[in-house]
Amino acid sequence: MKFFLDNNLSPALAAGLDALCRGSGTGNQVHHLKSKFPQTTADHIWINALASEGGWAIVSQDGIRKNDLEREALRACGLPIFVLSRQRSRQPYWDKAHNLIRWWPSIEDYVKRVRGGAAVRVPWRFGTGRFEQIRL
Repeated sequence: MKFFLDNNLSPALAAGLDALCRGSGTGNQVHHLKSKFPQTTADHIWINALASEGGWAIVSQDGIRKNDLEREALRACGLPIFVLSRQRSRQPYWDKAHNLIRWWPSIEDYVKRVRGGAAVRVPWRFGTGRFEQIRL
């Protein structure tokens, strides 16, 4: 599976997660928006492109539902979408990185089990938190 980190997450975080995935033996890859598209690419454009390729899961820190084009692209893409909780925005960089790495095996497991598209929120709290379904 290929994971796509939206522009609101650090390219360094994507590179670190990619290295960790390679070391884990899962065969998963992590790419940042900037490694595949120009930074200014509209969300509905890259969402449709990833949907056409298939085999992607999207990870974003924003709600990625800014306008009708984007919402429609998300509904139609058929890809797993992970939206990180808003609590992350108030946290220091290293805490954000640590938290996402703790959640990563659960994210990978969810992608293996889900069929078709699904959008879920990834809570900040790891120990007692669960993915929460998001309506698009």
